[in-house]
Amino acid sequence: MDAFLTPEERSFRREIRDAVAAMLPPELAQKTREGIHHSRQDMSQWNALLDARGWGAHHWPQDYGGPGWTPVQRFIFEAECAAADAPPTSVFGVYLVGPTIYSFGSEEQKRRYLPGIRSGAEFWCQGYSEPEAGSDLAAVRTTARKVEGGWRIAGQKAWTTEAHFADLMICLARTNTAVKSQAGLSLFVLDMQAPGVTITPVITIDGAHSVNSVFLDDVFVPDEALIGEVDKGWTYAKFLLNHERTNNAQVHRSRREFERLKAAAALCIGESGRPTLDEPGLRRRFAIVEQKLGGLEVTVLRVLIDQTQGREPGPEASIVKIIGSQLQQAITELAMDVFGAAAVVAPEAGGGETAGWTERHLFRRVVTIYAGANEIQKTIVARSTLGLR
Repeated sequence: MDAFLTPEERSFRREIRDAVAAMLPPELAQKTREGIHHSRQDMSQWNALLDARGWGAHHWPQDYGGPGWTPVQRFIFEAECAAADAPPTSVFGVYLVGPTIYSFGSEEQKRRYLPGIRSGAEFWCQGYSEPEAGSDLAAVRTTARKVEGGWRIAGQKAWTTEAHFADLMICLARTNTAVKSQAGLSLFVLDMQAPGVTITPVITIDGAHSVNSVFLDDVFVPDEALIGEVDKGWTYAKFLLNHERTNNAQVHRSRREFERLKAAAALCIGESGRPTLDEPGLRRRFAIVEQKLGGLEVTVLRVLIDQTQGREPGPEASIVKIIGSQLQQAITELAMDVFGAAAVVAPEAGGGETAGWTERHLFRRVVTIYAGANEIQKTIVARSTLGLR
């Protein structure tokens, strides 16, 4: 991307690169390199370090505590953090909930919740998916019943990432059954320590605990927990999902992972006795991934520029989510073919650059499903851009 940057933007990149290198604790970078799921403490520590520089929510407007960067500067910042193996900040708070609250929430909600998101002091999870409502959020069955002083929420949320260390949930619930399904939803802030909240771990195929089932047994939330207006939750939920899908392109992390894979593959000797990267079939696959990564980088940058100009992403969010998730899987599939049995060695066993790829490969199976399955995203693109029904 350097060829597209102005001298000022190249200077900004050097500034960010130096600052991140000085700020980032080596142990956090090591965990990222090894593909280890970061703890709440890890992410909170990094978020606090960024917030001390005014970068805790780098893509937020200045009015809400962001640094006021241009889309290109935001893109550069994310690329440099990924290249340095910085841990992620909490996706749900910084990328999803924060923009939803400052766009639709009350002034009191902005004062109460935005500072804790920026600093990493409070963590959020997203209460959207249910056993019978994954990509089809219009099928949500969790209900919110109006009572004196607030609402009683009852139902179950599934595949709730980070619920086990979240303080708060942004919860989608049905408040009106007398209208069409999309029109009867509302969005609430729910305290994860409230009576009636039960969290059950779900261990994923890579052996990690990152997702959960959450049971809501008549959980009380006060009137001020409602975000925006009653029965307008579908509008707010779509706004949040578009931000999630753009973020889930994960283009910078994929770029860093691909460059590490390419460097390690250059040192491997294939079955023919030649370096792996000299094998025609593998060389072609590396070239295809690299070309697609470049295209994805440009597309994500276009979406960021559109957002700055007041145009929220529509089908573009689905497009970058589809391609981004497919590339994440393609990179780990390529690693498995390059390293073979060596990819099974755990990082703690001293496997070096070839270690840990099996866990990454297994975890990446889910990326084409979460934030809306790719099949659903393709339907959205077909209807929005091709006029198909």
